[in-house]
Amino acid sequence: MSQSYEFYTARADDAARAAKAAVLANVRDRELRAEKTWRGLAEQARAVAAQREKIVREKAEARAEEQAEN
Repeated sequence: MSQSYEFYTARADDAARAAKAAVLANVRDRELRAEKTWRGLAEQARAVAAQREKIVREKAEARAEEQAEN
């Protein structure tokens, strides 16, 4: 199952809040690492979605050109 940019961003925000509320340094560090990971996944999800949109748009343009030629 593919997750969305919004899902990953929400998890990153959760981790950032947990880091801010953490009393112990190791817990804060763990949550900051988790936030960084979630944000990376969010950016990857955004890039994949953009690539998919580009492919769909290019295929639609190709079909339109093909139909115009016929």
